[in-house]
Amino acid sequence: MNKKPIGIFDSGVGGLTVVREIIKLLPDESIIYLGDTANLPYGEKSEDIIRQYAIDNTRFLLKFGIKILVVACNTASSVALDLLKNKFKIPIIGVIEPAVRGAIEVTHNRKIGVIGTNRTIKSGIYATTLKGIDNSLSIFSKPCPLLVPLIEENFIDHEATRLITLEYLKELEERGIDTMILGCTHYPLIYPIISNLLPEVRLIDSALSTAHALKSTLESKELKCPEGSPAGYRFFATDISEKLNILAKSILKNILPEKENIFEKIAL
Repeated sequence: MNKKPIGIFDSGVGGLTVVREIIKLLPDESIIYLGDTANLPYGEKSEDIIRQYAIDNTRFLLKFGIKILVVACNTASSVALDLLKNKFKIPIIGVIEPAVRGAIEVTHNRKIGVIGTNRTIKSGIYATTLKGIDNSLSIFSKPCPLLVPLIEENFIDHEATRLITLEYLKELEERGIDTMILGCTHYPLIYPIISNLLPEVRLIDSALSTAHALKSTLESKELKCPEGSPAGYRFFATDISEKLNILAKSILKNILPEKENIFEKIAL
């Protein structure tokens, strides 16, 4: 048993979809969240700078005595996860392997699509991980660089987002996929749009998969909080705007008590 908090970071608010699922699954756990909003989107940055951001984010969260780190960012997970595991001593999990295993469990025709940022797709991490588990799979990947900026602008239920998403998904639909990984923690926020465009395709929400992987890791390492422990939550961001709080409130609605300002601003 361990009452220390869980540390989570993302480039923006997309990681709050992971927080949402963790709170629902592990209501006794305390959470320290960092959104590196001053530097988003990570998907358009070089690998070297993403690795440095990941190190800086981790060092900040370690100040709070976290017992485990969740890298709630597909881009950072794809290029910096191994580096973080080698550099820091606490358990660290990313969002990629949980989503991969979830996709393999549900696919029937072995054709899996992956959408993500430019950097995540370019890294090939999903295809490599999927093939490493089952080489018979056919993987079709598609970068969707405009989706994160649209979501961060709170264009969640907007015709522009629907049209751009439709354009991105056409190729994957033509490939005959029956399962698709939402390879960015922002994408669950437009789940209804994607689901309506691909009604026959099983969508893998990396946020939900990651929450279950976290639960398993906490249990296996005997790090879970005792049941009934009072959970505490703090949210930090490297840049705060009005739209940031609006979007965060929308994500965490009915999960946490609503307050005017969710984030505390910090400089790394």
